[in-house]
Amino acid sequence: MKTLYILRHAKSSWNYPGLPDDQRPLLEKGIKRTAKVALYMSNHSLKPDIIISSTAVRAAETARLIAAGIQFPQNEIQYSHSLYLCDPDKIFDQLFPLDDKFKSAMIVGHNPTLTNFVNQFLSKPLEWLPTSGLAIIEFKTDRWTELASCQTGKSVVFSPKEL
Repeated sequence: MKTLYILRHAKSSWNYPGLPDDQRPLLEKGIKRTAKVALYMSNHSLKPDIIISSTAVRAAETARLIAAGIQFPQNEIQYSHSLYLCDPDKIFDQLFPLDDKFKSAMIVGHNPTLTNFVNQFLSKPLEWLPTSGLAIIEFKTDRWTELASCQTGKSVVFSPKEL
């Protein structure tokens, strides 16, 4: 069994019109909402074996906030530029090479990619994965390379507003 955590970055600021999109920082509201998700994960012993984040500032900051909240070593977060402005197949490109010793992984990234990726596995598709929204999907396989073709088990999706 493999467990995949898909986390959309926290709410970010649009207050800096000259700043490149991938450099936008988080809003305080986004930080607080992500803290709720991290607390929920910690309280429910939800801790991925590996975290892979987009290199965009808002995603990387979100990944670090979650890591701090679940006692995941921040220096072990992996960053991938290919998770910024990508299609769902790029997420598989991050997961397929993972060592099968990892039972769980977290991807921190952006919409619409994350919504499109998650909807491949949900019986009831999402309209939109909200900022700091988390999808947790179990896959009935022991190999990361089989994620795209294996059956899924239990899945849950929630937003910080629901916590």
